[in-house]
Amino acid sequence: MAYVSDAAAAKDKEPRTERGRKTVRKLIDAAAAEFGERGYHDAAITGITQRAGVALGSFYTYFNSKEEVFRALVREMSRATRAYVAEAVKGAPDRIAAERLGLEAFIAFTRQHPELYRIVEEAQFVAHDVYREHYLTFVEGYRRNLATARERYQISAGTGDIDETDEARAWALIGMSVFLGMRYGVWDQSLTPRRVADIAIELVSEGLRRR
Repeated sequence: MAYVSDAAAAKDKEPRTERGRKTVRKLIDAAAAEFGERGYHDAAITGITQRAGVALGSFYTYFNSKEEVFRALVREMSRATRAYVAEAVKGAPDRIAAERLGLEAFIAFTRQHPELYRIVEEAQFVAHDVYREHYLTFVEGYRRNLATARERYQISAGTGDIDETDEARAWALIGMSVFLGMRYGVWDQSLTPRRVADIAIELVSEGLRRR
C-alpha cells in the first residue's frame, strides 16, 4: 500500500503531470523505507533516490531537502492511517462497533507498516509541528465522531462540560490505540487484531468496575 497522495511534494513543486505524480509516489514510498530502516539522521537523500530508482535531480524537482521529504512523509502516513481506519468503520452500526472495527484496523495497519512508529516518534524531534499536527488531526476527527454518537444517544454524555468530555475521551481512545498498536502490531503479534480489539472495547464499553 502506497502512502502518498498527489499533494505530497513541496507546495511550490507539486507535480503537474501523471509522470511527476508517479515519481513523487516512488520518492515518498522510498523515504518510508529509508527513514524506517535507518532513522532520520542516518538516512540519506541518495538512499531515497536509489530505493525509488530515480535520478538525484528528480528528488530536487519535488523536494528541497531531507527534512522536507520527511515532513511530507509524516503527513502522508498520517493521512493514509486515517483513510485506512475510516474505510474499515464506515459500515459500523454505532460508535462502540466503530471503535472496535477502527482499533482492529489500526493494529492491522501497523503490522503492514511497522515503520510508522519509528518515523512518527522521530517527528517530535525533527518536525515537532508536524508531530503535533498528526495527533491533533486524529483528535479532531475522534471528537466530532464522539459528539455525533452522543447526540444520537449511542454513548453516554458523561459528566461536566460536554466539550471537555469529548476531547478528553478522544485523547484517551487515541492513547489506547497507539500503545496497543505498538505492543500488538509491532513488538508482538501473538494475538490477532480482532482479539486485541475485543479485549480493549470490552474495557471501553463495560469499564473495570465489578458488577
